[in-house]
Amino acid sequence: MTRTRIAIALLALLSGGAANAAPTFVNGLALDGGMLDLSGGTTANNGRVGYFSDIYYDTNRNQWWGLSDRGPGGGTLSYDTRVQRFSLDIDQNTGAISNFRILETVNFKLGSTSLNGLAPSPSTSLGLSFDPEGFVVNPRTGTFLVSDEYGPSVREFSRNGQLIRTYNTPSNLLPHNSVSGINNFAGDAGNDAGKRTNRGFEGLAISPDGKYAYAMLQSAALDEGGSNGKVNRIVKFDTATGNAVGQYAYEMKRSGQGQGISALVAINDHEFYVLERNNRGIGVGADLATADKEVYKIDITGATDVSNIDLDSGAAYTKVTKSGRILDLDADTLAELGNKSPEKWEGLAIGPKLADGSFMMLAGTDNDYSVTQNGSGTQFDVYFRFNDADPYATSIQCPLGATTGCTGAAASVPGDGSYRLLPGVLHAYKVSAGELAGYTAPVPEPESWAMLMAGLGLVGFAARRRRAG
Repeated sequence: MTRTRIAIALLALLSGGAANAAPTFVNGLALDGGMLDLSGGTTANNGRVGYFSDIYYDTNRNQWWGLSDRGPGGGTLSYDTRVQRFSLDIDQNTGAISNFRILETVNFKLGSTSLNGLAPSPSTSLGLSFDPEGFVVNPRTGTFLVSDEYGPSVREFSRNGQLIRTYNTPSNLLPHNSVSGINNFAGDAGNDAGKRTNRGFEGLAISPDGKYAYAMLQSAALDEGGSNGKVNRIVKFDTATGNAVGQYAYEMKRSGQGQGISALVAINDHEFYVLERNNRGIGVGADLATADKEVYKIDITGATDVSNIDLDSGAAYTKVTKSGRILDLDADTLAELGNKSPEKWEGLAIGPKLADGSFMMLAGTDNDYSVTQNGSGTQFDVYFRFNDADPYATSIQCPLGATTGCTGAAASVPGDGSYRLLPGVLHAYKVSAGELAGYTAPVPEPESWAMLMAGLGLVGFAARRRRAG
């Protein structure tokens, strides 16, 4: 080979390697754990931001959304479920983020009644109980789709939070007793099949054309390995009918340590990012050691439709293709958190294109409202000193809303700022155009859909669409 050809080959190799480089960390924000949203609430149970059980970037409106879960009571206290629209300043050259602001708080409702974070009661009926975990905007209609752990279910809302419909969950995913057929949506007692409690639909994505939604169980179903299972399910829904039209098998890195998926992001109509994590790291009651939070790329092309297959029966099937790790969230930390990884990385979104053709990606954490509770249901704010070797071991638990009368490392929170509520964390990453060569942004909804939605009186949809431009 001539020197010229060698040089050209090396240049192509180097260019290809650079073009497909892994996402690079840019910067991060640690957001006030006591921040209030715009609902008018003034306490942890009615107004404190629950931060990011999911994140979604609406390319058609240049809007960011951050989803809160069922509230700080862990399903034992009333909480009006909600989603936050927020803004960020983004450096178009570097992708650096700053100036987080909440612009709108939307409560999820049926009529005038809020969908509530309380666990289902009676446990055999889902009712209006709701534990939101995944969020997307349907580009065909502009409506919200939200996945729920209690069902597991996918629900569709107007842009002012009114429930429009609930998708039809496949029967094999419903938590039930296979002999009696009785469902228990509030816990695992009596169930031997379907999703595990608090392990329902965690991830939610939508195809770029809005025709299909993809909801992903957090981990294996009860009858497919339960807490020891490594394979869980992605369900493909037709957004026009709300019916499931396929299921695919995804193999996690491991079982144990609370391993599960936390986010699903569509790259195009067959490739996705999956955020997979364990329950280690800085958190309310979490073990700090061996934190593990990773992002993988998957492809459902060629995967078997396992709708009618028991995943641990020994039957032959093809799982979704899973890449090697493309992003290690633990590798990038903030000095404000003592350079330690938060426990609950749960939000992931592909953001806007930057000046050089790369994309900004945003990852976020669920901070559990920085609240814990004892066996009798009494709640406590949890304050951390992040530079300690094990911040939870030296944490302070105080009566909700108070900084005195506390237990733990001190009887009160020092006034020197050394202790803080657990913040919500955002990390900005820069993703090369090569890595996202197949990326297809959601298409704008047709004008006919905008006119239809406006005709239905769904919160002045058409007018807002024109303003969003």
